[in-house]
Amino acid sequence: MERISYTFDMMRSSWEVLKAEKQLMLFPLISGICCLLVLASFALPLWAIGIPNSAQLQQRPLLYYGLLFLFYFLTYFIVIFFNSAVIACAILRMRGGEPTLSTGINAALARLPQIVGWALVAATVGLILRALENVTRKRGNWVGQIVAGLFGMAWSVVTFLVVPILVVEKKGPFEALKESVALLKKTWGEQLVGGFSFGLVFMLLGLGGIVPLLLGVYIMHTAMLMGVLLIAVGAIYLIGLSVVQSTLQTIFQAAVYLYARDNRAPKGFDESNLSSAMAPAPRSDD
Repeated sequence: MERISYTFDMMRSSWEVLKAEKQLMLFPLISGICCLLVLASFALPLWAIGIPNSAQLQQRPLLYYGLLFLFYFLTYFIVIFFNSAVIACAILRMRGGEPTLSTGINAALARLPQIVGWALVAATVGLILRALENVTRKRGNWVGQIVAGLFGMAWSVVTFLVVPILVVEKKGPFEALKESVALLKKTWGEQLVGGFSFGLVFMLLGLGGIVPLLLGVYIMHTAMLMGVLLIAVGAIYLIGLSVVQSTLQTIFQAAVYLYARDNRAPKGFDESNLSSAMAPAPRSDD
């Protein structure tokens, strides 16, 4: 319960920033649309040439991993670009400024080389994790799958501050990664886990959209108009919720970065909550 209470406090602080800058939600919305277009640009040609699913594509490993890397790179680039825009605006707002949409876009464009570099690094790591997952699954090696999952979690923690560092300090991808690890260690110590659970909270909130979706599908054959309406309501709700979640998490990421770098909480955030943002992992000898 303490962790849920803490998460709500951090969400509330992030929400105050979002209320002042509602236009920030346009960035993850555009990002999501662009990612869907990228997905379609890969899926439709493959379907047209008779490769309808990844299982068939995996029978051609070189093509499979080549396309997968390109897909990862483009998707990461889009997400990182628009997250950079959100972070630039959020940091300016927390420092007392008045950002606009052009503020975010211009900041992201000014960091284009760094964004491309980090997208390449993220895509490479993502490809390695996917390859490891595929190999361990084929061999039925559940230990390997657990190890891959733990590595993925560790990677998400140590890279948590990379994008804010790219935006504010204009460092290259490897310098930003090194700085992210250094800031995390300096502020929260050697052993770290994510001390926040935005995903859990929004998963529960998502039930408000899943219920009408399922109900709409269920009644489609008896009441088509009502079924379509319920599906539309559920889909719009889930899309809106996803946009809000993405924006709040990115604002929170910017706040954690400012706290780690300046050793004080930015305006609107509680220092005790930020000090728990990356909670120390329990030691095995405790």
